[in-house]
Amino acid sequence: MGHTDRVREILSWYQSDNPGVRTNLARILNHGRLAGTGHLVILPVDQGWEHGPARSFLPNPAGYDPRYHASLAVEAGCNAYAAPLGAIEALSAENVGEIPLILKMNHNNSLLNEANPDQAVTASVADALRLGCAAIGFTIYPGSTKSQQQYEEIRALAAEAKRVGLAVVIWAYARGEQISSTGETAIDVISYAAHIATQLGAHIIKVKPPTAHFEQGAAKKAYEAAGRKVDTLEDRIRDVVASCFAGRRIVIFSGGAAKSTAEVLEECSQIAAGGGFGSIMGRNAFQRPREEAVALLHQVMDIYAASK
Repeated sequence: MGHTDRVREILSWYQSDNPGVRTNLARILNHGRLAGTGHLVILPVDQGWEHGPARSFLPNPAGYDPRYHASLAVEAGCNAYAAPLGAIEALSAENVGEIPLILKMNHNNSLLNEANPDQAVTASVADALRLGCAAIGFTIYPGSTKSQQQYEEIRALAAEAKRVGLAVVIWAYARGEQISSTGETAIDVISYAAHIATQLGAHIIKVKPPTAHFEQGAAKKAYEAAGRKVDTLEDRIRDVVASCFAGRRIVIFSGGAAKSTAEVLEECSQIAAGGGFGSIMGRNAFQRPREEAVALLHQVMDIYAASK
């Protein structure tokens, strides 16, 4: 089956990339229940590293086995599965080629609490190639005093990945002692972080859904002067999408901490209405019993499939 018009349009935004990169983007866009729609639902499972195995997997102990997550992503029809090096190496031969893989290349952990957090680089582009991945993933912390170094790290890794035909996914999470806890999800900060990831050359940008809070007074004045509405999540999603080269880069939104099914679906409906490309949903999926997780992911996918 050839590309849909929507996939062709999205791939046309990345003309500076070589055929290998565009092929791997197409692999992700053309996989699963949302294949060809231009929307994405990705299952990420790096929470064991970030938050610890008990907090991540005790709600559904099957999740201690990485093979469970990969098979869940396949059964649900996700576009891709994102995980750290060890988890992807632990996948069985049965999982090979079943779903596009994203190798998460850097990590922090909750045993280390710093005002200005950083992440350790824990995998290589060579690992991603060896394991048949379609893309690498990397987290940046705009606002941290370590962020400038992170930008240099992803610049080098992204250049290497693109050279060998891999796509680049950037998690952009604003953190640091100069940003308040409320400010980490402020509309001006989320849009700024997404724009930084875009400027760093990401093909796919992951951010948290923004709130209506403003962290920077100057940014608030600019929004008010332009009459830019941020009252609803739909409004705010539209602003984030605009910050990613006027919607010419793929931006998806994290599911965050556990929510009720109704809350998840309402949030995804607002993301879709605002022009978001989809969701990257971990704990809200894999912490549920398998049948419930698959049903939820299908409902989320149906929301995006119905949007334009």
